[in-house]
Amino acid sequence: MADDDLEYYIKFPSPTPKDSTPTSETEEFVFVYDEDKLPVVMLLGWAGCQDKYLSKYSAIYEERGCITVRYTAPVECLFWRRGHMHQLGRRLVELITDMSLEEHPIFFHVFSNGGAFLYQHVSRAMQLQSKQLKVKGVIFDSAPGKRRMISLFRAISAIVGGPIYYNIPASILITAFLMLAWVFEVIARSLKERKPLQTDPIDLVEEPFTWPQLFLYSTTDKLISYEFAERRRQRGINVSAVRFDDSPHVKHFSVHREIYINTVCSFLHSCLSVISPSPVKSREALGRRKEKGYEILQNMKCQKLLRQSSPK
Repeated sequence: MADDDLEYYIKFPSPTPKDSTPTSETEEFVFVYDEDKLPVVMLLGWAGCQDKYLSKYSAIYEERGCITVRYTAPVECLFWRRGHMHQLGRRLVELITDMSLEEHPIFFHVFSNGGAFLYQHVSRAMQLQSKQLKVKGVIFDSAPGKRRMISLFRAISAIVGGPIYYNIPASILITAFLMLAWVFEVIARSLKERKPLQTDPIDLVEEPFTWPQLFLYSTTDKLISYEFAERRRQRGINVSAVRFDDSPHVKHFSVHREIYINTVCSFLHSCLSVISPSPVKSREALGRRKEKGYEILQNMKCQKLLRQSSPK
């Protein structure tokens, strides 16, 4: 579906027949806490993400009674028209209001730096609103990471694809061009608007909102490290993190499907179970919730894993 060139996909859960039998995979988590205000999960895809892949993630939530919105920022906006990103962030926030979903509990599921860069501008748009959305939490999958030349090269290489004799030269040329373009863009915007251009997703470490955050990362991921999660925790944010040892960048779901599903569903459940009058909490309150929330999430996951691995 498109809205003034904003190509997004929204899906409402189908009514479940009263006599239907839930599957073993979905029966543990069905997020119907208020039938009039179903949870909304907004999925922000990675750079170059095709919707057929992003829809596999949204199905996790749709099968459990959530409304989902899928959107991936155009590659040209992520790499060489970055000044347009603030418009995309604002329009995504407006979309929630236009669909009359502002009173629903809202979650963001963010993928890689492409999704994190977009979420950064969604966050800035929400900061400018007089009435805050009822955001309950954010899930970062392989994100965010510091913007570096080697990270840019690897991201471009993944998008370009093809045989190595074509991929490497093309990726080097595109990376060099983008680096030069970014330098001129930053200089021009600084001279024109007298303020720096927000271009690094790692700046989200200073995000003023304090809703809970879940980080999914891997020790084998060459693009993203665990440091961001720890820095957010040091700022008093309710942070949970799951570290995988063998899954590549944005491949945690395909390698560890059941653990992934159980982890994100446990996170939503814990966030929806907490009655919060405001998205902004004191550091003392967050400190108390941080340890408790982290233990609850880990205990839920570990208990299910123990049941799976116990001898029969």
